[in-house]
Amino acid sequence: MDDTQISRHENVSPGCSSVHQKSLDPEPSCVSIRSDQSMGHPYDFKSEDTPIDLSLVHQKRSNPEPSCVSMRSDGSMNPPLYFKNEETPPDLSSVHQKSTESESGCVSMRSDDESVDQPLDVKSGDTETDLSHKALNTFRSNLLKKFECLYEGTAAQENPAFLNEIYTELYITESESGEISHEHEVRQIETQSRRSTTEDTAIKCRDIFTPLPGQDKAIRTVLTKGVAGIGKTVSVQKFILDWAEEKENQDVQLIFPLPFREINLMKDKTLSLSDLLQLYFPQTKEMEISSDKYKVLFIFDGLDECRLPLNFKRNKTLRDVSKTSSVDVLLTNLIVGNLLPSALIWITSRPAAADLVPSECVHRVTEVRGFNDPQKEEYFSKRISDQRLANTIISHLKSSRSLYIMCHIPVFCWISATVLEKMLSETETAEIPKTLTQMYTHFLILQTNIKHQKDYEEKLTDKDMILKLGKVAFQQLMKGNIIFYEEDLRECGIDVAEASVYSGLCTQIFREEFGLYQGKVFSFVHLSIQEHLAALYVHLSCIKKNRNEFNPAAKQSVLAKTKLKLKIKPASLSELHQRAVNEALQSKNGHLDLFLRFLLGLSVESHQILLQALMKLRSRSIKNNKTVEYIKMKIRTINSIEKSINLFHCLNELGDHSLVKEIQQYLKYGGIKGAKLSSSQWSAVVFVLLTSEKKLEEFDIIEFVAGNDKTEKLLVFRRLLPVVREFRSVQLYDCGLTDEGCAALASALRSNPEHLRELDLSWNNLGDSVTLLSAVLEDPHCKLEKLWLYNCGFTDEGCAALTSALRSNPEHLRDLNLSDNNLGDSVTLLSAVLENPRCKLEKLWLRDCGLTDEGCAALALALRSNPEHMKVLDLSWNNLGDSVTLLSAVLEDPRCKLEKLWLFNCGLTDKGCSALASALRSNPEHLTFLSLSENKLSKSTEKLLSDLKDDPRYKLETLYNRPALSNLAA
Repeated sequence: MDDTQISRHENVSPGCSSVHQKSLDPEPSCVSIRSDQSMGHPYDFKSEDTPIDLSLVHQKRSNPEPSCVSMRSDGSMNPPLYFKNEETPPDLSSVHQKSTESESGCVSMRSDDESVDQPLDVKSGDTETDLSHKALNTFRSNLLKKFECLYEGTAAQENPAFLNEIYTELYITESESGEISHEHEVRQIETQSRRSTTEDTAIKCRDIFTPLPGQDKAIRTVLTKGVAGIGKTVSVQKFILDWAEEKENQDVQLIFPLPFREINLMKDKTLSLSDLLQLYFPQTKEMEISSDKYKVLFIFDGLDECRLPLNFKRNKTLRDVSKTSSVDVLLTNLIVGNLLPSALIWITSRPAAADLVPSECVHRVTEVRGFNDPQKEEYFSKRISDQRLANTIISHLKSSRSLYIMCHIPVFCWISATVLEKMLSETETAEIPKTLTQMYTHFLILQTNIKHQKDYEEKLTDKDMILKLGKVAFQQLMKGNIIFYEEDLRECGIDVAEASVYSGLCTQIFREEFGLYQGKVFSFVHLSIQEHLAALYVHLSCIKKNRNEFNPAAKQSVLAKTKLKLKIKPASLSELHQRAVNEALQSKNGHLDLFLRFLLGLSVESHQILLQALMKLRSRSIKNNKTVEYIKMKIRTINSIEKSINLFHCLNELGDHSLVKEIQQYLKYGGIKGAKLSSSQWSAVVFVLLTSEKKLEEFDIIEFVAGNDKTEKLLVFRRLLPVVREFRSVQLYDCGLTDEGCAALASALRSNPEHLRELDLSWNNLGDSVTLLSAVLEDPHCKLEKLWLYNCGFTDEGCAALTSALRSNPEHLRDLNLSDNNLGDSVTLLSAVLENPRCKLEKLWLRDCGLTDEGCAALALALRSNPEHMKVLDLSWNNLGDSVTLLSAVLEDPRCKLEKLWLFNCGLTDKGCSALASALRSNPEHLTFLSLSENKLSKSTEKLLSDLKDDPRYKLETLYNRPALSNLAA
């Protein structure tokens, strides 16, 4: 940051040029939320999405005095009336005018011109229409000014970025409701990085309430989930901005953005919904919000930050917007639809908190997936003006799989760009970061250097500030908090004034925001920054103060010994590491996984050199042998592959790659097939496969097992299940799968239904357990194209469940093999799938399925109604007899494009074959293969078929017409 950087504690800060105007009569003004936030990191304006700087009043004041800032862009305006949807509003440019009058007292986050009535581009008069025009203009103008700019990092630039100039469309897709991951969010990103988004049905931000094709149900409530920093909040901002600029969603007449971090400040209040809206949006005093006259949208951003009970089951029912109650009751009734049932609701949340709202209250669940690989490169190319340097940064990030995966998160792209741009563009002797810990430590050092350029009391050292921020980070991380209020800070020994100083000096690390009634909200710029500082605090507490932060009893013991002036035994770093490993493994949602990576990474030698300069530490040799061996022991003994994967990442941070390199050699030379691997080695196989840069295309159990031992196959299948779900093609032929194995497979596939394209479970005695696959197949996200269930011991119940699932989602399946299952008449259920016009099935294998005349008739009727797609049909070893004549009506249909037909050993008669020959004569262009072997045909019928070759239109290349043994005997 250069010398022109202005601290948040001064009265002048840069902002949007369109709204930064000088007051002619200087008066006291508010401190902005973040007057020193500059551009740098994208798509991010709360703890996981960097808070947007709403400070649009940046004016010079000659007589600074204390004042306050509201969180409302419209807080100090006279309440206007509402504008009817059918009325056309005037040009909004009229409200962007310089104010010639000054104001005093509490200033809202708008330029001063918003505080007084402005002349609008409407005809004067007292009509309701004119007042409505003014109301809508004012309301839209406020939201426009509040959301048009995106503040990134620190405000070193003269102007912040306009959202429309830098916004890149993020991937938003529909997600399965009620699906809650128990992995750390970084693990979720690592998992998603292996999944292609090119074939997903992306939902544009503007279409968040628009049903997809084929979805005819109205959408009232949308829940959008995504990991920290992935772009949820900026998607909300873009939606509001497009509405305020009258570009999109003009059927909505009012949008009320109500972030949970602000609502938390009202948790102890008792008021009505009307009162609540008037506090945030005073204009609503003149509006009839309680009626169905207006279509309104409530946006509740940051469900994961909510500190209200949200007791949907026990809260009383409330239907009157003027009736007072707790804010918790207001919100639950609004979301459920008791209050304002016609209002649209949009809620955003990190995945772990998504189930706070009952699934029955949500009509659509979407997921923000951040940047794909091309967008990562696009970001760095835009962010770094020197394209050679940008390419160097991209190449370096690609060389480290863990770093490149993290770049799915826009905030991490900003962190990486900030660090690498400086290190690679200047003469730097330090090692270029290759791990997450190195990247974040360099980022912290860079921010302390920026801090030195600001005016602050010299007694506030880097060490003191980092330790105090680290204490807040650790204690609140253990509680699961990512936003903090005054009471949270007091628990950590920090008062609000002190926290404000920290937020002013370290704006790219620690944030201060002002909520309703001037309540302050603090947070770290991103969850990963909080986790890094927490790890640094715990590490320093151990090596500097001989304290294990995971052991409260030990703290008391240290204090007691200090009072007695006894010599204190230095705390063991390896014991701290082991305790931290255990704490992370015991976490149900993995919330300490990344913290653990940072903690272990801080102890390596290269980091000790960095910390010596940063924290004025004495040189201390740290050996991590015990920690490495302890982690390897845990990998051998824990049952969770997911948890072991994080431990491998921890070994990577410690610089130990022994297990991984060993397995890489096995895989490279094919030695893993039949190898007697230990449990830790199998875990390493999973880790290597999941972190491979290669796309996981086909998983064939035969590649990992020597011979055909079903027991061995089943064991390997269980070991590799976390990998299986990541492959596009899964071949589990003859693995001895039981009900338990099928259930585990179905569960794994259900967590990632959009990725799988081929599944072969043939020769596994699945029986009724095949019904478990139905939940995967009927999922609208499932795009399975090939399903082979040859000889799986189907029952009528299994066939019914399978066909029901396929009937609800028939668009993608192209190849279905149900051969050697005793389907009998239940094959008629399949006809409902085949006759569906959405069905595009091309290959159907029903060899030896016990088809009867009834089944064949139903099948033929279905194919006749939808004949365009079928290319391959195998009905061999079914006693069809004369019922095969029913197929002739399909074959002679000019829409039929059948290319291969097997009727081997079907008990065909001359009558049936004559009908087939007649059909082929009328439509001979497509069939290239026909098998009629092992059927009792006469010489004349055989000649009838062979004569088809004389037809010039005839395309038949292969004809198997070997007679049945009984014919030969005759």
